[in-house]
Amino acid sequence: MKHLLLLFFFSTYATVTQGQTEGPLENVVITFQKKKNQVRTDENSVLQVNVSPVDVRKFKARGFVRYSDFGAKGDGKTDDIDAIAATHAFANQHNLLVKADAGATYYIGGKERTAVIQTGTDFGTAAFIIDDTAVKNHNAAVFEVGSNLQAFKLEGVTSLKRNQEKITASLPANCLISVTNSNVKRYIRFGLNQNNGSPQTDIFVVDKNGNVDMAAPIIWDFEQITEITALPIDEKKLTITGGRFTTIANRAESKYTYYSRNITIKRSNVIVDGLEHRITGEGDHGAPYGGFISINNCAYVTVQNTILTGHKTYSTIGAAGKPVSMGTYDILANRALNVSFVNCSQTNDIKDSKYWGIFGSNYCKNLLYDKCILSRFDAHMGVANATIRNSTLGHMGINAIGSGVLTVENSTIYGRNLINLRSDYGSTWQGEFVIRNCVFVPAGGSPVSASLIGGSYSGQHDFGYTCYMPERISIENLHIDDSSHPDAYQGPAIFANFNPQLTDASYQEKFPYVRTREVLLKKVTTASGKTLRVSDNPFMFVEVKVETH
Repeated sequence: MKHLLLLFFFSTYATVTQGQTEGPLENVVITFQKKKNQVRTDENSVLQVNVSPVDVRKFKARGFVRYSDFGAKGDGKTDDIDAIAATHAFANQHNLLVKADAGATYYIGGKERTAVIQTGTDFGTAAFIIDDTAVKNHNAAVFEVGSNLQAFKLEGVTSLKRNQEKITASLPANCLISVTNSNVKRYIRFGLNQNNGSPQTDIFVVDKNGNVDMAAPIIWDFEQITEITALPIDEKKLTITGGRFTTIANRAESKYTYYSRNITIKRSNVIVDGLEHRITGEGDHGAPYGGFISINNCAYVTVQNTILTGHKTYSTIGAAGKPVSMGTYDILANRALNVSFVNCSQTNDIKDSKYWGIFGSNYCKNLLYDKCILSRFDAHMGVANATIRNSTLGHMGINAIGSGVLTVENSTIYGRNLINLRSDYGSTWQGEFVIRNCVFVPAGGSPVSASLIGGSYSGQHDFGYTCYMPERISIENLHIDDSSHPDAYQGPAIFANFNPQLTDASYQEKFPYVRTREVLLKKVTTASGKTLRVSDNPFMFVEVKVETH
């Protein structure tokens, strides 16, 4: 019996510490001794959980566990994070659902403890107070949605080509492939947050025979690969429902120490449904947030029927030594494919510029907004294919660089531009824009000279790639509400003045910009009655073919 218990101890330890994680999680050890249930922390901060055999049988018979089963008080005052983490650890081991107690309010203090979710979870109507005023580790998630499947190094693949349809590999299941060439730098950022770029990276899905899902294609040539891993994709969907979360905001120094006290999703095939997140306690300073819902290194994630909150914007000194507003997010996606936000909204005014745009992303493919009312859509270090439909976007509008097709349809946009190509990453989009049945209210109705496609490109900075404007822009049934405009307004322009210095052939771009080939216009109307023009800089766009139907 002693040997059996010892064997169980080690197998439990291994089970609960594995998963899709980039950093160490708090360890949990579960025993089944014939004594009362207990959750405690030992001198090494390991969570020691004992569950009586009688309760094990009871929990397994009913098919779920509650936080109160493991000692959670739910009184809004007692720190319940250990009980919450213990509940999930037991549920993960026995493949049981987790349910919050109806009417409970769980207080979560600043202790470094992450509850790992690997089974269906119903937060229900319970409230969760996450107190960030005194946090031991601002990088530690409160909840991590993980998998018990393990990533492994992929042998034999030494190079890749853009749009390659198959890799030479035999895999145990559909896998998420992550690949890096650290000898090549991309996204060499320009401006107040300038940097030296990031290693070339890509992420894509293959089936067990190595066939690439071409809906999310390989976007770079990899002449050399310094690291490549394969992560089997969970076939069964994991669903998380409900929950009313409130973050008491941190009061840290306003600098780029991003807080990740959140729900981080590192498992594929996940649905988050009906969650609410609010923020209180924001003052005149604070550190930024890296997304209350943070989606990383996974595929096929849907966040739906969810209410979020924009964070107050704080300033710091950027890499160029000048003041800069810090990006701070309530939803974030990094290295993620096929991520959808459906019927999501936010508690604060989407046109209130005191609050930073709510969403940011890097290295993603196939992002979707559908029926959303949010302050911003943003793709920093590239997105391959994105769709915004049946939605309303606020003061920060649509900001993106990337490739493939960017589709905006049946939506209202209140940004300064209909689509802004981020100048800090080269205002690049290698592909096309499709805009249908939309309303554009420039700068939320402020008196500005409107332009549909915004951006800036001097041709003097190396971003680590050739920069493109969308090859084709198709616009059908667009109404531009430019009723508020400056006195000298000449009418809306298709393109902003991307380079005011480029007014004749004497200007030389060290890194030439590949311009748009054609613009197709059909049923474009303006509230001002003025005609849509090409640009305030006609020389730069003189070769663009504009067809009106």
